[in-house]
Amino acid sequence: MSELPVFTVADLESQPQLDLPSFVNDDAVDLGVTAIEVIRTRRLNLAVRIVLRGDVVFQAKLRDTGRGNDEWLAGKAAVVERFGEPSLLVRRRHEEAGTPFDERDDVDHDISRAHGGSLPIRVDGELVGTITVSGEPDVIDHEVATEAVRRFRAR
Repeated sequence: MSELPVFTVADLESQPQLDLPSFVNDDAVDLGVTAIEVIRTRRLNLAVRIVLRGDVVFQAKLRDTGRGNDEWLAGKAAVVERFGEPSLLVRRRHEEAGTPFDERDDVDHDISRAHGGSLPIRVDGELVGTITVSGEPDVIDHEVATEAVRRFRAR
């Protein structure tokens, strides 16, 4: 297996975000299909979920993923919903500050999981949803979600 990517706060801050004039259910499905293309091309074991305004609009579980991924999908998305930033960026900010996210006492760690793989979806700056990927090491999950967003934006 090749080495896992390493993302710094600066790396994560410089990545493109998904902020569009509109984003509706059909867009969520298109983004989900794009994520599946990335997952299949890379032959990864991943689940993907897209939530829009509190509703799961798209979900797919490829290869060996299953119910066990659900709590991770929800937990990573909960971090994005609370902090408004990619879940991996939230974790890296805490690590850089020397205060690990897992040690915060104002967070229910059964619900919120600061692991890579969830990105915000915005409409005109307002957080309206998330794309979340789970099943591989979290930096791979983050990479796949980011690549899906990049490809979706390029359409």
